This record gives sequence, structure tokens and C-alpha cells, in this order.
Amino acid sequence: MSLLVTGSIGIDTVKTPFGVSKDCLGGSAVYFSMAASFFSPVRFLGAIGADCPFDLKKIFKGKKVDLNGLELRHTSKTFRWAGSYQGPMNEAITDFVELNVLAEEPPQMPEEYKDSKFVFLANTAPILQIQLLDQLNRPKFVAADTMNLWINNNLADLKKLLKKIDCLILNETEARMLANEHNLITAAAKIEKLGPSVVVIKKGESGSIIHVSRASSPRKRGQDGRDTKLFVLPAYPATIVKDPTGAGDSFAGGFMGYLAGQNKTDFVTLKKAVAYGTVVASFTISDFSLKGLTKTTRRNIDSRLNELRKLVKF
Repeated sequence: MSLLVTGSIGIDTVKTPFGVSKDCLGGSAVYFSMAASFFSPVRFLGAIGADCPFDLKKIFKGKKVDLNGLELRHTSKTFRWAGSYQGPMNEAITDFVELNVLAEEPPQMPEEYKDSKFVFLANTAPILQIQLLDQLNRPKFVAADTMNLWINNNLADLKKLLKKIDCLILNETEARMLANEHNLITAAAKIEKLGPSVVVIKKGESGSIIHVSRASSPRKRGQDGRDTKLFVLPAYPATIVKDPTGAGDSFAGGFMGYLAGQNKTDFVTLKKAVAYGTVVASFTISDFSLKGLTKTTRRNIDSRLNELRKLVKF
């Protein structure tokens, strides 16, 4: 089933206790697409400037990623981000950021993308996410990401977005901010009341929580009898963590890619999608930039999923 992602393509510089990766490929749409392509074809929507040194067609060669939605702007510059990690590397410290093309109008959506049934709106201003979503023709399942900046400064727009989507994926700090609630289970329930029937809270090395209501028909709003379900999964016990950059977007890619590949959003499928997202992210953090993902295969992913399943079975 068709899966559309819209998000950033970035030139990153990352410093961790394991080294420095200067001017490497990054961006939410890039990590998401590479992760999702293990499970489903991906339609890629994003923009780069004339200074972009990466050949994305070469990078995604052999992957099920349609780049017809990649827009090159000859008078613009590509998004740049520099960040560093210290100690347990739980959170990045942003050292430098240039929005560049991300501060401009969003890319034009190709006509053939407008029938996409599964959609991921990667982290950007909520008003831009709404504008992109409004261009689509009756998608089946829409997920979005957000961040503390939009929660603090664009809450009204974010709440409008939440009424239009099926799933919100965010980290534990963002969930507590948005819900004004410390307990994550209660926070997920409060966020669900804002609109999305599926709330996924990422807890880094502590795993993830998925809170689901009306899972069999997530786009039906305002119904009684919510049939709430909850699933909690630990992270894969990775022994090699070199660079956490892109882990959240890779999680989202594995999650949405699996759902699109199965063309289902029932609770059983959602739980397995969370598990696949968890496993894919464990490959991302094993090396800098996309190296961890490009060195793996679907067979490796399935093998690690089976390991995780055995670890949590009792």
C-alpha cells in the first residue's frame, strides 16, 4: 500500500563520544524512508538546495523509494544541523542549525502522490503539516511527529493538526509537555482526547508505549465506546551505540512501513509495527548517519525481532 513521507533532508555534523561525522547525510525524511523501505514502497516528498552534496538517487538505489517528490531549489540552501551527545547519549545538544529551505514554502506534491493511503508528516511547523495533509485525497492512516518548539510556540496550530490525524509519535518529554502530565500512561490518554486514536510515546533506551482507541477504525471520530488498549515494549538491548541521530525517525519508518506493507491498523498489527520500529532503530544507532541502516537487511531485522520477542516472553 502506498506510503508517503514528507520531511527534511539535512547536512549534519554529529559529535559523540565515539567520534565526529562532519557534513554527513541526515534529515527526518531520509532516515524514515530508508527504514520504511524494508517493508513497503515509499513516496519521498522534500526539498534541497543547490549546495546539497548528496546524490539521493544513488543512496536509495535498489531501495523501494520514489524520489519524484524531491525538489531541487537552485537559489536555496539545504537544511543544516550540528549536534553533540554526551554521557549516556539520551538527548542531542543542538550546537548549530540553519533552516534554509525548511523556512520556505513546502514542496509541491506530485499529482500521483495525492492518493497515498499511509502518510507520515515528519517534524516541522504544524501549519505546514496541515497544508500538506490538505493536498491528499482521503488517506487511510496519517501519523505525525512534533517537538517541544511547536508545543511551546504553536500549540493552537498543533491542536488543529491533531484533530486531522490518526496517530501522533513523540518522545516522553514532548508527551509530558503536551499533556501537562508527568505519568506517561495518563499523558497518552489525554493526548488521545485531542484527536489521534493512536499515540506512540518513545522512551529511548527504555522502550516505547502505544495507546490505542478505536484501533479497528482509526479515522472514525466522535464515537462512544472507545475500546482503549495499551502496549508497552522495552527497547532492543543494543550493545553498540555510536550515534542516536535519526533513531526516532527510523522507528517511525519501521512502524509506518510495516503498517503500509500489511495494509492494516488493527491492534495486533500496531503492536508488531512498534516492535519492528524498535528493532530498526537499533540498527540506526550502531553507526553514524545511514551506515547502520545501509549495512543491514530485512533478514537481519527479522532475526533481531525474533530475539526481542524471546526476551520479552514469559
